[in-house]
Amino acid sequence: MPNKKYRVELTEEQRSHLLERLGRGERPAAEQTRVRALLKVDERTEGLACTDARTAEALEVAKGTVAGIRRRFCKRGLTGCVERKSPDREYERKLDGEQEAELIRLACSEAPEGRSQWSLRLLADQMVELDVVEDLSHETVRQTLRTDRSQTDSSLTGVASG
Repeated sequence: MPNKKYRVELTEEQRSHLLERLGRGERPAAEQTRVRALLKVDERTEGLACTDARTAEALEVAKGTVAGIRRRFCKRGLTGCVERKSPDREYERKLDGEQEAELIRLACSEAPEGRSQWSLRLLADQMVELDVVEDLSHETVRQTLRTDRSQTDSSLTGVASG
């Protein structure tokens, strides 16, 4: 096998862990593909290691995908390669606790006249009209109500998404 910058040499423990993960079959397809690629390019298996091109063809992925899996294994280790990486960014919350409570109170209240239920856009507009916030998008309303749904009254399920 030609010299590669990123070489995959799995220990017996790592190999059995990967085979166990694969055997359960309950992981996402992309994760299973990464596991299969690692097993195929493992250079510790005497003469059985496949090239990136053969592995890519066998798994029906691009050759660059296999090279990326190999690189991530060397840089992040087994878990960092197989599992999806969490995003590094953090988002600032648009509403504080009092504003969220007001939004929930409003969503649980009687719908405006002529409406059978609140829409996300109506809720956002009403929050601005009541001077609870300066501006608010319907998407923020959706995310806030979805986050708090488990902690609030079941009447929130009556909020329309349009």
